[in-house]
Order: sequence, then structure tokens, then C-alpha cells
Amino acid sequence: MAQAARQGLCLAASLLCLLGAAVHAAEDMTAAASRQALAARSGTLAPGQAATGVLAAGGRESWRVDLPAGHVVQGEFEGQGVALDLEDVQGRHLRRLARADGGAQSLMWVTEGAGRQRLVARRVALADPRSGGEAQEAGRFALRLTSSLAPAGNKASATSEPPALQSPRLRALAQAIQRGAGAGVAADAFWRRVQEEGTPMVEPLSEGHSLVTFLWRGQPRAGMQGVRLFGSPAGNHDPLQHLPGSDVWWASFRMADNARLSYRLAPDVPLIEGSAMEQRRALLATAQRDPLNPKTFPQPPEGGFIDVFQGASVLELPKAPPQPWVVPRAGVAQGALVQHRLSSRVLGSSRDVWTYRPAGGQAPEALLVLFDGNAYAKQVSTPTLIDNLMADGLIPPTAVVLVDNASPQARGRELPPNTAFARFLDEELMPWVGEQGLGQPAARTVIGGSSFGGLASAYAGLVNARWFGNVLSMSGSFWWSPAGEVPGWVQRRYAQEPRQPVRFYLDAGRYERARGGQDGILETNRHLADVLRAKGYEVTQAEHETSHDYLQWQGSLACGLVALLNPGRFAQGLPACERTPDSTPALP
Repeated sequence: MAQAARQGLCLAASLLCLLGAAVHAAEDMTAAASRQALAARSGTLAPGQAATGVLAAGGRESWRVDLPAGHVVQGEFEGQGVALDLEDVQGRHLRRLARADGGAQSLMWVTEGAGRQRLVARRVALADPRSGGEAQEAGRFALRLTSSLAPAGNKASATSEPPALQSPRLRALAQAIQRGAGAGVAADAFWRRVQEEGTPMVEPLSEGHSLVTFLWRGQPRAGMQGVRLFGSPAGNHDPLQHLPGSDVWWASFRMADNARLSYRLAPDVPLIEGSAMEQRRALLATAQRDPLNPKTFPQPPEGGFIDVFQGASVLELPKAPPQPWVVPRAGVAQGALVQHRLSSRVLGSSRDVWTYRPAGGQAPEALLVLFDGNAYAKQVSTPTLIDNLMADGLIPPTAVVLVDNASPQARGRELPPNTAFARFLDEELMPWVGEQGLGQPAARTVIGGSSFGGLASAYAGLVNARWFGNVLSMSGSFWWSPAGEVPGWVQRRYAQEPRQPVRFYLDAGRYERARGGQDGILETNRHLADVLRAKGYEVTQAEHETSHDYLQWQGSLACGLVALLNPGRFAQGLPACERTPDSTPALP
């Protein structure tokens, strides 16, 4: 029962659950590949094989993929200044599969037939804007194809009764088509207005709410598996419905006017022979940005994204709280971000760790330790947040330590509560932080993270309170329990153990609610807050009209730091920071 509950929650989760957090793996993938996979034959690469190497400036290496059409190929790639692209045999770009920023990334795509596609690793100049130079070991890469999932043949996708049209504009279009008023003409007029206004389509409802309709343009064809929404406010990979007689696909949701989320659209998701989770993940093979929405996350690199498969589209309704600290400001000094490599005897692995020091030689008066370091160095610009918060006088001079994962697989082992990782923090990481001159008293040290990182932070507050006096959890996975136990393990531990000198900021999205009869992240965060208050802990809670999303977490991180490091100012209210009613105590 408990195992089924955990699987159901993972099936319902968003981007992190499906991508294994899409975080950087500091484990030596070259060594891992040599242990786990056969070497690739010259010029070809097949599932179960690996390729490693070092590319000189301007260099490239390619491999043909000999698989029948319709297979979903999965793999892993890590490169320092090396990107991985998919091309056709004529050398035309199809999609970028992995970025060049050094992070270990999962990759997935659909084959078009034996010998019709090739993988290309190419050296890309990648300078760190804060250090002014390329990362160490630039040009080194490791690629491994882990599996290939065959198409399901005659397997049919599940269907259900389509919902009724709620959108007045779509109803008007449907009526025009039914009257025979020229389906193509009516649809063209509809799309012209959509293109002028951008997507999703937003129509007002009652006070404080809007009807939000996600759209895709395309004619249905035989065998097409429809279009799905990745990042739905319902928390599922909701199918878009086809409007008969047109090229319009739609999915509508009633949403509060302060909602914010990122999303992607996945046309023609392949049906595969595999588990329910593998089929759910298969939409990543085609998921892409909304072509009619110019708002993207994260911020694209200079020159823009190379194709539609990079980044996500953004929905921000008019009353979504501002995020004033997420972009660099003219005149605000930038602190120094430095990347390190830290080996762990306790864990038997190594990982990247970034340290940030305030600009101008300011001596830090507080410290933030944050999990999923690659994501919070690259996808969310934590240094920029800290620069701006300090410039606004909202937090004291603050140092940051961004702790990466040893691999995507290791993340799922290390961040959920366990003794080995607690020892790593206690015996290795924090002494090393002290050696860097960044250590602070526990009352001025914040440990934080999102999803499993939020769970890990809460556990650290329980067992490593001598180092960490503040916990900042964003969408913490407090549904988690060890195999064979009912969900909510960390809540039970806090209820059983003596109270520690730790303060909490707990942040969750209202779209992370219960599904399938199991409590979700929203409910389990509320449960933990109740347990903590009953034990006498000081807790600040925040909830938002959002989902499991770095787009929201970049704002939550800033608000959580103000709440924990400058609670008096936070209690006065900030337009960017939503919160549930509670008392925010003074900083000890």
C-alpha cells in the first residue's frame, strides 16, 4: 500500500519527478560509463553503449543511430563546454538534446528509422559571466544511451468523454463551423486574433478568476496520438481536445488571477511498450515550447534558444506576485561565484559545489546552503537573487554554497533522509565550508532546497541542527517514507524527537494537491507545519497558485531568505511575497 502511494505521487509529480530533477551529476561519468556500458563502435552508438572523449576548440564527434522508426531512446550526457545535438543524415539540426554547461542531463527522442539520425557532440565556447573564463576540463564529455523503448504497435491510448467547451471564443468558432460558414476561414480568423494576443488564451470569469485555454494548431492525422499539456494546473499531463472540423486543439482551466506556471506542449506522444511511468515520461520525447507564447523560462542564452525543445513557456496572470530580484540590475555589484569539486569519503562519490561571496569584499554575516546546485546556479540565478536582495537591504551580506548531486540517480538516494548523507553534511561539507571562510553560526545559516531538496533540508534541521538553524523548503516532498512505511515519515520524526533550535519557511503550490486518493505536496506541507507548531517550532508558511516549478521557486527562494534572515522586514509585508496567516517571530 505504501509503495503504491509513493508510485502514485511520483506519477502525479511534475518536471523534477520525470527528469530525475534534471540536475548536474558530479560523479565521473567517464568511469561510470566504462563500468556500466560497452564502448561504442566507430561511428555508431546503440542503447547500452557509451562514448567519451575530449574535444578541442571547434571540434565535434558524431555517431549514427541504427534503430527502427518510432523507438523512444533514452540516455545521459555530461559535457564541459560540449553540447549534444540530433541531426538528420544531411546534417540538418533536429533538436538540442543536452546543454553545454557541464551538467549531467537526461535525454530522450523518437527515432525516424535506421541510419536516418545521428548524434553530434560539439565544442561550444561557454564562459562563466562571473568568473570570465571557461570551466576547468572544458571539452570533456561522456555520453551513454541507456535504453530504447519499442513502439506499442496496435496499442490504443486511453480515451475519455471530452469535456464541454467552456470558452466563449471557442464556442463561437464551433458554432460558425457547424453553420458551414467556412471552417477554414473561421479558424484562420480565430488564429489571427490568438497570434496577436499570444497564448494561452485568457477570458475573464468571476471576480478574481479567469478561464485559461492552452492551444495547439495542427490538423489531426491517422495514427496521431493527440497533444498533451506538460505543466497543467490540474497536475496531470492533460490531453488537449480537438475541435471537430478545424485545426484547433484546446484544454481549458479555471484559474485564479494570481497564478504563475511554466508549461510545454507535447504533440503526438509516442505509445511505447513499457511501464506506466515509462509511458508517462514518453511525452518528454516531443515536449516543446508553445510556439505562440513569447514568454520563456529560463531566460534564453545570448542569441536565443537554438530550437523549440529548449526551455519552457510561461503563464503569468495579471495578479501574479512580482519577482523583482530575478534579473541583474544595472548598478548592482555582482558577487563572485566559483565552482569547486568536492570528494566525499562517506558517500564514495564526488560532486560540484559552487561558492558565492558578496561583492566588494563584504564579510558575510549569513550563509545559505542550497541543494540541486546546478539548477540553482544555471536555471535559477541564485547569485543574482542575493545581489539584488542585499542591494535592497532585505538580507544581510550573505554567502552561498550550492551543493550539486553526484548523479541524477544519486539524487533519489541521497536527498531523502538517510544517515550517510547526514554524515556527509556534518563531517565533510560544513567543515569544508568553514575552511573556505564562509561558516556562520547556526542561527544565521539557512539550509534549503526544492522537492527532495526541501525534504533533505527539513531532515538536516532535525539531525544537523548544530550547523543549520533555519530551514527553507520549497515544495518539499514530505509525502516520502522508506519502503514499506506509510507516507509522512519526516512528520512522524519531528513529532517524536525533542525540539531543535530551528526555524522554518515552508512554501508549496496549490496545484500540488492530492490526486488518486493520496495526499500531495500541498497537504503534506500543511501537515508538517501543523506538527512543527504543535512542537513549538517557529514556522512561516506560503502557498501560491502554482505547481512544481523552478519558475515559482526563484521567487520563493528570495521571500524565504527575507523571512528567515530579516523576519521583521518580512512581517511588514512585501508585494512579491505571499504567505498564509501566521506569526513571524523575531530573529534570535
